[in-house]
Amino acid sequence: MDFDQLHTFLEIVRLKSFSKAAQTCFRTQPAISAQIRQMEQELGTQLFERFGSRISLTTAGKIFTEYSQRILETKGQAFDEIRELEKVPRGQLIIAANEATCLKVLPSVFANYKKHYPGIRLQVVRSYGSKTVQGVLDNSVDFGIAQIPIQDKKVEVVQVHTDEICLMVGKDHPLAGRPKASAEAIVDYPLLLPKSGRTRSRINEFLEDYEDYIKISMELESSEMLKQFVVADLGIGFMAMSHAREEIAAGELIALRLEPLPMTRTIGLIYRKDKALSRAAIGFIETVAAFAREADKAAAEKPKAPAAPARKSRAS
Repeated sequence: MDFDQLHTFLEIVRLKSFSKAAQTCFRTQPAISAQIRQMEQELGTQLFERFGSRISLTTAGKIFTEYSQRILETKGQAFDEIRELEKVPRGQLIIAANEATCLKVLPSVFANYKKHYPGIRLQVVRSYGSKTVQGVLDNSVDFGIAQIPIQDKKVEVVQVHTDEICLMVGKDHPLAGRPKASAEAIVDYPLLLPKSGRTRSRINEFLEDYEDYIKISMELESSEMLKQFVVADLGIGFMAMSHAREEIAAGELIALRLEPLPMTRTIGLIYRKDKALSRAAIGFIETVAAFAREADKAAAEKPKAPAAPARKSRAS
């Protein structure tokens, strides 16, 4: 039984005539008579009593009329509500991201999105690295924020933000006076490292030639915790510049670029290529893309810092 059959049935009830209903439904009378017979067979009861050219509803027909009206009214309401979503989207988006990225990079993205889509509830799930990608792939989250590139071809990527990973040391640390730090210089000091993730893998590669000499003091899951432990001189650690801007500006942390080559990271918004995107989801992608464009524009317009004067070598 389908909506078309219900509409035909209600037209017969409204007009009290098969022939008139056939005209309004743009069908032949035998065609709508066949529809009613099929419905009666499916219901296992008669819906109309026929007295020559006159018809009337049976008791079952009267009951079925009420339910048919409710069903078609509900269908209409559902269609209206879904169409309204295009104008005023509602619902929820689930986003997987690590805590530091949400706190230091994405607040303006979320704020701008909520300004345009106030009816959408954003749920942020704390996640790291491969877990974020897996959450997107198994569709347990709508979007993920992760370091890119992502190798899985099922994933679509929108670049969000690029910054540099530096060595963070306390203001009184012996390395604090240097502009840069090599792996060789770092291994003399206790290290605070992220427990897992893409950044940890890159740090391992950076320190690979000295892996037998490094001193890992702690492995931490929280960037905020790592940062505060560096401030407290419990060790030195690696962190994206965007995660430590306030502490660097306040002089609590000193950021040293890594040498011989700087270490940069790029984070992106990821989602399944085959995912059916709602208007709310498309709006989130557009908001992220706009944020990335503004960040790129600001970076291009930012004046370059003058080169630091050459440092005099210390007397031995």
